[in-house]
Amino acid sequence: MLRVQRPLPERYSTASPEQLAGWIGDAKTALGDRLFILGHHYQRDEVMAWADARGDSFRLSVLAQQHPEADYIVFCGVHFMAESADILTGDHQQVVLPDLNAGCSMADMADIDQVEEAWEELARVVDIDRVVPITYMNSAADLKAFTARHGGAVCTSSNARAVLTWALDRADQVLFFPDQHLGRNTGYDLGYGESDMAVWNPRFDRGGLTEAQCKESTLLLWRGHCSVHQRFQPEHVAAFRAEHPDGVVVVHPECSREVCAVADQVGSTDYIIKAVAAAPAGSVIGVGTEIHLVNRLDNETPDKTVVSLDPLICPCSTMFRIDAAHLAWTLEGLVEGKVRNRIVVEPDIAAEARIALDRMLSIT
Repeated sequence: MLRVQRPLPERYSTASPEQLAGWIGDAKTALGDRLFILGHHYQRDEVMAWADARGDSFRLSVLAQQHPEADYIVFCGVHFMAESADILTGDHQQVVLPDLNAGCSMADMADIDQVEEAWEELARVVDIDRVVPITYMNSAADLKAFTARHGGAVCTSSNARAVLTWALDRADQVLFFPDQHLGRNTGYDLGYGESDMAVWNPRFDRGGLTEAQCKESTLLLWRGHCSVHQRFQPEHVAAFRAEHPDGVVVVHPECSREVCAVADQVGSTDYIIKAVAAAPAGSVIGVGTEIHLVNRLDNETPDKTVVSLDPLICPCSTMFRIDAAHLAWTLEGLVEGKVRNRIVVEPDIAAEARIALDRMLSIT
């Protein structure tokens, strides 16, 4: 998906951290309750310092829905998150993404044309009425709408097990997109094995699968991944355990099956936060997720040591795009009555996507 963010005016690009903080603070004061800033856990500290709420993508969208007094929802996250907020909030509210280049590489690995083509190809070899599409929250609004049209639902990393169980109670197969790793790890958690799963590669005819694979696979997993979580390897876990024999390893289910299999605990971002909080004082915890959250957990739990399993410490490059300069530019624009980078989901797509989101909520 092409998104173009124009360069910031020099006033912001050359400003000092102190100047930016002053402008952001003044704008927040001027806007008052008309403004609600959402900060995803993977954001920089210079941005999270100004967030009125922090959380994962879906929780933040729900929180925005619970603040109808706010005319402006500034989502410090990525594009699909802002879309979800626009879907769930009122017509009088405007959702803004400070940097349009803040996308999600995983979400971009499945687009509506590819998924519709995959659905048509599957329909030629299987009973498509016995297939349920499930899309991860990390996907575009039109893919969420697609799942609603075909009887499916959205899932998060927290409720993927419940949603997949619901789907497989109603059908023979699930087409799961865009993250193969969450799908695979959840499948294993439900008792399925590798022989029950096949990876659908949208670059090849029929996903690169034989007719037999299409017919016999319970879980058809889209060939997508998170650019951060895919970096973690079993060797990283082994190195951590060698240095910290009594340490605890907690990883996100977007990590590969090989990594999840050797971790002590596997769970969503919210799960990781709770796992760190519940660990005894003095614990050393190796975490497999984005570095800004890992560092924040370490700073906010001084009685424990929280470290990244990845020695190269690669941040989410798209989340990293939003900084204090973009936030200041956005907020000062709102004070002047200029709504920059508004994210709007077309009404028909929003209506269907909301069905898929509501269906998820009814399941969980």
